[in-house]
Amino acid sequence: MAYLGAALVPLFICATVCAALFKKLDAFTLFTEGAKDGLRTVLRIAPSMLGLVTAVGILSSSGALDALARLVSPVTDALGFPAEVLPLTLLRPVSGGGALAVLENILAGCGADSAAGRIASIVCGGGETTFYALAVYFGGAGVKKTSYAVPAALIADFTVSLFAVVAVRLGL
Repeated sequence: MAYLGAALVPLFICATVCAALFKKLDAFTLFTEGAKDGLRTVLRIAPSMLGLVTAVGILSSSGALDALARLVSPVTDALGFPAEVLPLTLLRPVSGGGALAVLENILAGCGADSAAGRIASIVCGGGETTFYALAVYFGGAGVKKTSYAVPAALIADFTVSLFAVVAVRLGL
């Protein structure tokens, strides 16, 4: 099975070149045009991605994420939402890698079978890196006005967090 995975990409490239030759198309020119389109897409997405990565670094290193978690903790405590999971909930829409690091800390500190560990696992698995996805897809498509996409996606992320608490409390 490992050999199949390693051979899949070269086989796909060979099949594509053979199909182009069979149709009497210039495979190299088509390849270079596709590569140019790919680079244009990368250049359109790069500013958004650079800004997003910078913002995540600033949030993580400045302690702003922890301060925000402390600020909203009275509301989350009333909802039965563990304080340990709040930084994950705030970071997940911004950074998948950062969210995984926070999840690892929660699992190491609270335990995988604790309520906080189970809620954090659901939030990390069910949530989306909203701003990353929007930056990539809208940046690639050249969309400037995101309209209702950001609020709708953030509401979905919030809903995942609420239902994670409900699911763990119900023992699901």
